[in-house]
Amino acid sequence: MMDLNFPRYPFRFKSRENKLLVFDMIRKKYVSLQPEEWVRQHCLHFLVTDKGYPPGRVLVERKLEVHGLTKRLDLAVCDARGQIEVLVECKAPDVSIDQEVFDQIARYNMEAQARYLMVSNGLQHIFCQMDYRRQRYVFLEDLPAFGAGANPEKG
Repeated sequence: MMDLNFPRYPFRFKSRENKLLVFDMIRKKYVSLQPEEWVRQHCLHFLVTDKGYPPGRVLVERKLEVHGLTKRLDLAVCDARGQIEVLVECKAPDVSIDQEVFDQIARYNMEAQARYLMVSNGLQHIFCQMDYRRQRYVFLEDLPAFGAGANPEKG
């Protein structure tokens, strides 16, 4: 797999039936190493290792109901009450982060109501904080570390 715009992390790999697998530390199993999965695994390590989010609060590939349709979110981090605090959309490195990709996470967030959004293709990362009172995104240079900042009201 190609190098991504993340620090190097200690991934565990194995091969099964001529397929390369990577160990997912949250799901506690080996998963097929596809380009989007490579980005997802880097995002997981980024959230847990670099930003200090507790692994027990991280959700991977969970179902989310959006306007009556079942969707699958890539990654999310929940707060102590189980509400989604950070919503992450991962794309393969060859997928451009464009308006369509950003619209996808925005649709998911209409249901999730996360405080922070992250979109990454492994090469480019976009971070924003939601300002629900003014109904806008506040773009950030980086995702805040776990426990950083005050909890603004969502309403």
